[in-house]
This record gives sequence, structure tokens and C-alpha cells, in this order.
Amino acid sequence: MIDATVSGTERRPRYRLFAVLAGLYLAQGIPTYLFAAALPPIMREQDVSRTAIGFFSILLLPLVLKFLWAPAVDRIRPFARAHRAGWVILTQFGIIGSIVSLMAVEPGNVWAIFTIGFVASLLLSTQDIATDGYAAKHLEPAERPIGNAIQGGAIAFGVIAGGTMGLVLYHHAGWHVMLATIALVSFLPLVAAFAMREDDPAPSRPSGPVSRPSIMAFLRRPEARLVLWIALVYRASEGLVKAMEGSYLVDAGIPLDIIGYLSGASAATAGLAGSVIAAVLLRRIGVTAVLGLLGSLRTVCFLVFALHAFGVILGVWPLYGASAFQTLIRYMEIVALYSLFMSVTTSKQPGTDFTILACAQLIVYLAGSMSSGALADLLGYGALFGISTALSAAAVLATLTMLRANPARPGAAFPATKGPG
Repeated sequence: MIDATVSGTERRPRYRLFAVLAGLYLAQGIPTYLFAAALPPIMREQDVSRTAIGFFSILLLPLVLKFLWAPAVDRIRPFARAHRAGWVILTQFGIIGSIVSLMAVEPGNVWAIFTIGFVASLLLSTQDIATDGYAAKHLEPAERPIGNAIQGGAIAFGVIAGGTMGLVLYHHAGWHVMLATIALVSFLPLVAAFAMREDDPAPSRPSGPVSRPSIMAFLRRPEARLVLWIALVYRASEGLVKAMEGSYLVDAGIPLDIIGYLSGASAATAGLAGSVIAAVLLRRIGVTAVLGLLGSLRTVCFLVFALHAFGVILGVWPLYGASAFQTLIRYMEIVALYSLFMSVTTSKQPGTDFTILACAQLIVYLAGSMSSGALADLLGYGALFGISTALSAAAVLATLTMLRANPARPGAAFPATKGPG
């Protein structure tokens, strides 16, 4: 059985590294939520059809497939003395350019906005590989919960800066002022990119064979394959519930403004609070115990939805509690899972290793989301939430079994695996 407490070299926290990571993840959050949270309602106000707005979910495709070009990001240096920093700088300038280019089109021009958004999504996905690789490479085992909590908090601020601020600026000052302001704000995180310190300068000509970053290099390691299975299993039930949660709340008679608060403002609050709580729990009881606890609480939330759909539980307050608590749990899970993912990254290809695992859990989540509507129409809400509850419980048991029984001891219990050479 694994002693899954987060261990590592006892050292003074590296506040400079934490500040750099906060800036890097904020750089991703601002444009992400401009496109994901601000632009859809703006386009709807311009009488863009719901079908066309729904088509924008394709912008998520690069985030799902970015593992395919992650080895190139780990291998190629844009600048000799700035590897991942070079990628962040180049992509951030490209992202800012994408935001500025939106000023040349009208908010109702669907195809122009989609094209610009897809380019921005490719740039954001590439930047994410470089940023996650930098974090996985430089965070010590004991620092990973803090580093991943910083990521969650920075993304929550991105929701506010890119989403909420964007909508407020558009309402009061118009399209061009909104975009110009967000573009200017997006320059600020570049300070973090220029402050990145990398201890792997461009190597001289190798004297022997060199291992190249690749997906196969990841799959050859038993501990990496184990964590990949966990990534594919642990969140398999969440997409089924999350995609239908809003529809069920509407059908249960809950007003849209309340639903908006539960899914919007509470997400930013949960992002900050959940990230901090998860970091504290990981340092005290370890990743195995945290994933077991969060998975169990998530299963209870799903059970509340199922019992309400079957008429066993009545009233709206249980739904309010389950919905809000489920959001908090989801942010905490990400901190715990990302700490687990970082524990099996190698020094030679940290971006590739981490990205494969992050994409795996996202693919499973999206697969559940895409099938949830059909299952709800075919079986009803009660059966959908009941299946989700059973899958969640099974995922927790499978995850705990794999973590406790594996002799390689994956997780935050041991330092990140080092690649050959």
C-alpha cells in the first residue's frame, strides 16, 4: 500500500517560481474565457443562431489533440537560450494579435470570429504544453500541490478578466474598447514569460544516441501507463452529469439567474477556494487519500441528483447544494490529478508526458458530455444520474486499487521520474 503523503525536499518555498507560474497560467485564462465565456452571449445578442454558437465547441479540438504536437514543443527551441519561454513568448504575441484582429470584424460575423478563435485555440494549446512542461520540470514534489493550486486560482482570475470583465466592458463601452482592453491586459503576463529561468541551455553536438521526446517514450514506462489508466477512468462519469446539469435545473423549475450564479460566479469562487483546500489536503494526507475523498464526495453529489430525479428527494435546496459542491470538488480534483500527472513526468519531455495525461482525462470527460443528452432522452434524467453515480463509485475503487497495489508507487509520494541521459 502506498504511503501517498506528499514528500520532497524540505526547503523554503520558491515564491519567484510560484509568481512566474501564476503569470503564465493567467496568460492562458484571459483569452480562453474571452472566447468561451464572453463572445457567445455577445454573438447571441447580435442574433447569431444557437446552432452557430454551439458550433464554436469545435474550438476545444486543439485542447484535446495537443498531445500530437507536444513532442515537437519539447524538442524544438524557438531561441537557443529560451526553450519553453520562447514558445510562451511567441504564442502570447500571436494570441494578442488574434484578439486585436477581432477589432476588424463585427461581433455578428460568425465565420471570421470562428477562424480567428481557432487560430487562438491552436496558439493557446501550444502555450499550454510549454507552460505545463515548465511547471512539471521545475516544481519539486512537495511544491506540486501549490503549483497546481496556483494554476486553478490563475484560471479563476482568467474567468473574471476574460469573461466577466469582457461582458461588462462590451455592455458599457462597446466591442472595440472591450477587445483593446483585454489585448492590453494580455501583455501583462508576458512579464512572467521573460522571467522564466531555464537550466537546460541549447546542448552542444551530441556524441552518442539521443532520446527524442515522443509519445512512445511515455508509453514505454509502466508507471506512466498506470497513471494514464487513472486519467482515463477517474473522471469518466463527470461529463455525463455536467453536460445535463443545467438542463435538469431548468426542468426542475430553477430560475435562469440562479443557474447562472451556480455555474458562473460560483465557478470562480470554487476555483480559488477549491485550489487552496486541495493543496493543503495533498500536503497533509497525500494524493491517494485526496482522490479517494473527492471521488466519494462527487459520488454523493451525483446520488443526490439521481434521487431528486426519481422523486425520492424533493425541493430545490438539495440541488443547489449538490451543484455548488460538485463545482468545488471538480476544481479540487484537477489540483490532485495534475499533481499525480506531474509525478510521472520526465526531465527530457515533461510537456509531452503531462499533456498526454491531461488530454486523456479531457477526452473521457468530453465523451461523456457528448453522450449525456442522448442517454437522458433515451433513459431519462434519473437513469442517467444513476449510471453516473455507479460509474463514479467504480472509478474511485479502481483508482484506489491501482495506486495502492502498484509497486512503482506512482503519485506524489515520490520524486518525478527522470528520463535517460
